[in-house]
Amino acid sequence: MSKVLLITGAGRGIGAATAKLAAQQGYDIAINYLGNETAANDVVAAVKAAGRKGIAIKGDMAREADITRMFETVDRELGSLTHLCYNAGITGGYGRVEDADGAMMRNVFELNAVGALLCVKAAIPRMSTKHGGKGGSIVLVSSMAATIGGPGEYVWYAASKGAIDSMTVGLSKELAGDNIRVNALSPGLIATDIHPPGRLDRLSPTTPMGRAGTSEEVAAGIMFLLADTASYVNGANLRVSGGR
Repeated sequence: MSKVLLITGAGRGIGAATAKLAAQQGYDIAINYLGNETAANDVVAAVKAAGRKGIAIKGDMAREADITRMFETVDRELGSLTHLCYNAGITGGYGRVEDADGAMMRNVFELNAVGALLCVKAAIPRMSTKHGGKGGSIVLVSSMAATIGGPGEYVWYAASKGAIDSMTVGLSKELAGDNIRVNALSPGLIATDIHPPGRLDRLSPTTPMGRAGTSEEVAAGIMFLLADTASYVNGANLRVSGGR
């Protein structure tokens, strides 16, 4: 069976690393991005170099019209969707809640949480065996912030990732009969450009392993959850956090 994977927020960081690893494991891949077309095209080039089909699709996951267009593009150019990784996410900034902008906090939830629900909503009729699909697997990228809470930094971001954790539990039960597995993965402190200057240096020594993780280490966890070898893993939340 042809494996078609859509990864949101895949131009850089965790999404890009996941796309490259997935291509090596035999997936055709749609790479969603928003701002950096050059970076997204570089990831597509790596996918093609691994012998798989790859496309880049620009779209804002906080906009339902963009999500609809993205899925239609996958249908047209890659065929039947079998796997989805919702990785798009933003922190919206750093600080205390009383200093936070209300519009910013709403935008964080629109992208991080509502966007994930809308992507799953679009994926179900394409993947579900009840709708004539082949079944498949969905991974929602959460964060250890949902457990830690993000005090003094980004409580709103942590809350949006808490929503990911809750929807993973509900969706895994709702879609099991559709032959769709739904799991989450919670990265800890990972060396990507989501952090402001100095944050990685400040927090890395506080982790049990004494370092930040890499995008490639997170990608390996995502690919485990997506793969058929995890066929009885459903509703799980895999922490890739170095013990944090």
